[in-house]
Amino acid sequence: MESFGSKIMDIVRGSNLTRSEARVMFEVVLRDEVEEMEQGAFLAALVTKGETPEEIAGSWEAIYELDTVKVTPSVGPLVDNCGTGMDLLKTFNISTPASVIAASAGIYMAKHGARAITSSCGAVDLAEAVGVDVECPVELVKKSIESAGIGLFNGMSPEVHPYALFRILSKIHFGTTLNIAASLANPALPSYGVRGVYSEEMIESVLQVMREIGYKRALVFHGKNNDGSRGMDEISTLGETTIGELDEDGGISSYTITPEELGIARSSEDAIMPLPSREDAALTFLRILSGIEDGAREDIVVANTAPILYITDMVKDLEEGVLMARELIQSGKPIDTLKKWVCEQNRDPTTGEERFGIVLKAAGL
Repeated sequence: MESFGSKIMDIVRGSNLTRSEARVMFEVVLRDEVEEMEQGAFLAALVTKGETPEEIAGSWEAIYELDTVKVTPSVGPLVDNCGTGMDLLKTFNISTPASVIAASAGIYMAKHGARAITSSCGAVDLAEAVGVDVECPVELVKKSIESAGIGLFNGMSPEVHPYALFRILSKIHFGTTLNIAASLANPALPSYGVRGVYSEEMIESVLQVMREIGYKRALVFHGKNNDGSRGMDEISTLGETTIGELDEDGGISSYTITPEELGIARSSEDAIMPLPSREDAALTFLRILSGIEDGAREDIVVANTAPILYITDMVKDLEEGVLMARELIQSGKPIDTLKKWVCEQNRDPTTGEERFGIVLKAAGL
């Protein structure tokens, strides 16, 4: 305990941890071997100092090796897309419909998400609301990825992370190293990733971590509202987005894009704000995938589907990715993919199908 406390003081004074030191300290946190006050102080000290790629990689290594049940789907390449959360500009859930649209194009999506902590509906909540079994063993998620092209590992389930992640994440309501490291601790270890982060300053370090742990290609981004005063862990349709790109040669580049460059008209913050309930979020989810919701919400979903299509070489650039995502929606394939996902990732497919049918009817489909 004394050693742990002294390391916290070193961090407070501006010292960086090595990857191995970070791993050891995070193992202590995961095993709950020091008081919660010290665990929180450790995480807050890292955020205040600013995490290095080595520190994030060390924390990821601790979570992946100590607290992750691993599987290897027989298909690929695998792609994950998610946001870190903890951003200042809250939106409805965007990454989940984007992943379903991408899966409908034949991309294998190995999602790793969580229930809502600071929002009304996280990826796990949304999938559960339409009938997906989010408390199932990882082997069933693996089967769903192989059969339906998409599966979701519940980052807050003991079936996925049996040791400690839920305990920690449910008690922390500010952005920490765990928001990055835990989201990267995907049981299927994808080699392609699309990730939104809550701070522009995190883009390069997160890309360096992803390169370090074996990603072949990745996009990491942070979007802004119209006047740049607030940010989101998404490609923005309100204002400018800063993007970092990891290419197959290990090189990292950065650039900015605007909605206009994607062929999208700017929208207002009110048009993409979170839905008031999980039920409303589920209905909007289905309406977007079916093409009924074709305004600002569809715009930001296709903008965030485009990076998945781009890094898997389905399109040559993000603008073409937006067009392809719209075409996929109009084809009806995403709704079919979602239905198959509900059936495949389910210990009781009949109950899942019944739930899906009820929500589908409520959405007017």
